[in-house]
Amino acid sequence: MKLTRFLAVAGLLGGATPLAAQIQLNGAGATFPNIIYSDWMLTYNQSHPDVKLNYQSIGSGGGIRQFSDGTVDFGGTDAPMSDSAIAAIQGNVLHIPTVMGAVVVAYNLQGLSQPVKFTADVLADIFLGKITKWNDPRLVSINADVTLPATDIVVVHRADGSGTSFVFTDYLSKVSSEWQQKVGKGTSVNWPVGLGGRGNEGVSATVSQTPGAIGYVELAYAQKNNIPFGTMRNSAGNWITPSLEAVTAAAAGAMKDMGPNTDFRVSITNSPGKQAYPISSFTWFLLHKTYADADKARALVQFLAWAEGEGQAKASSLGYAPLPKELHPWIESRLKTITAGGRAVWKAE
Repeated sequence: MKLTRFLAVAGLLGGATPLAAQIQLNGAGATFPNIIYSDWMLTYNQSHPDVKLNYQSIGSGGGIRQFSDGTVDFGGTDAPMSDSAIAAIQGNVLHIPTVMGAVVVAYNLQGLSQPVKFTADVLADIFLGKITKWNDPRLVSINADVTLPATDIVVVHRADGSGTSFVFTDYLSKVSSEWQQKVGKGTSVNWPVGLGGRGNEGVSATVSQTPGAIGYVELAYAQKNNIPFGTMRNSAGNWITPSLEAVTAAAAGAMKDMGPNTDFRVSITNSPGKQAYPISSFTWFLLHKTYADADKARALVQFLAWAEGEGQAKASSLGYAPLPKELHPWIESRLKTITAGGRAVWKAE
């Protein structure tokens, strides 16, 4: 049964909940998808006034922690939980992909006629602190169409536990053995150089306010704040401008290794696709497999069913790539497994 059809059936079987008995659902986590999550939750509440969703944009690390501690009903993350973190909560978690996005290399340089180009090795050495000037010969050699200034590079990174950092460092770890050995990947790492900003919002603001700055933010934040961002050379050797189409191309390669029984914890950085943007990622909702409160569990499943169906139409206009259609039946099958009190909360005919 289609996701949209499920919603109609759930409404008929469950009946409308009185406004006085409004269900409050609290979540926290990744800043990466906060723009679309805020829109989804407002839109959904307008048509479902009996359900109010609240999402705190605190970073993936905080979202995983609060979800694991049971202080929120759901989490948001761009960094999938590790096997050890899942084991710590007795495996009581589902990773449900919601949308996809790109992490872009944002910078603050005035008067350039074209976007700055970056290769994997140059980008890694900038964030390792080995390239410190914008007119470094290695940058100049790949940017013949622009005149780069003799300005100091000011690296800006996340100061909080961040899924955006995970995606960025996951990419750098794949393309630079030195980065992998000295820094590695994670929601929080020991940055060799740079200034810290909290959230995509904080990094965006710091880059915008700091001449010569370079940082990494989600595509939607760069677009929303009119921050220039670079073009990357991908693993196929092509120069790729971050776009929703390029994110979709990155996901296409990952789909070959996925199936109905996948747990969806899939990395799509450095994808082999010819048109793939190399710093792309899924972002996930964290849901429990089993809830104590059946009403909350049912409301969460209904919201996710809506988000995976009708909600996907909003993705592109907000700077995110919608999920591949092939994922929808697999996601539906996972939502059907969520239980409360030993009974499935998915309403079926």
